[in-house]
Amino acid sequence: AILSVRRSMAGFRGPADIFRNPEAIFRLFEGPGQMLSVVNDPSPNLAQKDASPFMLSVGLKGDDFAIMGEHFKLGLYEHQSAGAIQGLLNLLEQNPGLMSENAEGQKISAIDITAYEPAFGIIGDPAKKDPTTRQSADHSMAYIISTLLRKAVQGGKSGWKELMLSPYDYSASALYDPVTRSLMEKINFVHGGPEYDEKYPDGIPTSISFKLEDGSVNDSGFIMYPAGHARNTTHDLEDILDHKFDMLSKIAFSAKDKDACLAKLTNLQEKSAHDIKTIYDFDIDYKDDFKDA
Repeated sequence: AILSVRRSMAGFRGPADIFRNPEAIFRLFEGPGQMLSVVNDPSPNLAQKDASPFMLSVGLKGDDFAIMGEHFKLGLYEHQSAGAIQGLLNLLEQNPGLMSENAEGQKISAIDITAYEPAFGIIGDPAKKDPTTRQSADHSMAYIISTLLRKAVQGGKSGWKELMLSPYDYSASALYDPVTRSLMEKINFVHGGPEYDEKYPDGIPTSISFKLEDGSVNDSGFIMYPAGHARNTTHDLEDILDHKFDMLSKIAFSAKDKDACLAKLTNLQEKSAHDIKTIYDFDIDYKDDFKDA
């Protein structure tokens, strides 16, 4: 986004018609208005070069707008891990004993996470059980779940707000925390097959289970709509988002400026044109307490 703004400021311009752009890459070989010939294709689609390559419906009334189906990330994590996070939080709430006298996660002998494609193949990739950068860590379901679990067993608390992942959870010290690393080794990923795959993207079909040292198994059950998902109706989304904004603003702003800066970014419907123009006019409080991996 920043690069795009900079290019625009420097005079870079895109197509005037973003939907029917005849020079768009996906129209080079397919058309309408195909620009290049495909080997062994005797009938290039050269006609109607100004036609839209797909149907576009513009809504002018009603409430079924795509924006109302958008999801929220309640902390810093890859979106497709939200189902596993919800399952983990459910398990901790149902089994509070896991957060007592379990500072190293020693009561848990194995963790199974069952997920759908593409989550299974992307953030469940076994190679991601050894993240070495914050970028690889926030796309590692093993790291995300293990970090949340470590915070729970060491802090004795659970919940979206209580365990919310911040930038500090991806620092060098967090990445190589010995308890987190130990918990990652206990994680096994399972592809749920068609039962799970067919329910995505309607939901985030995931389940997670713990095998405990006494041989018993705790299972989250099937998770479809975790907190933050557009179809979730069981969590106070606004309250959790307020906590997220407060957590991140404490990092970005000084204590005395935090509330004023947040106020600039809320109640947009009441802002004047000048308010919107100057919405990002504030000072960042740069801190030196974060060490990157």
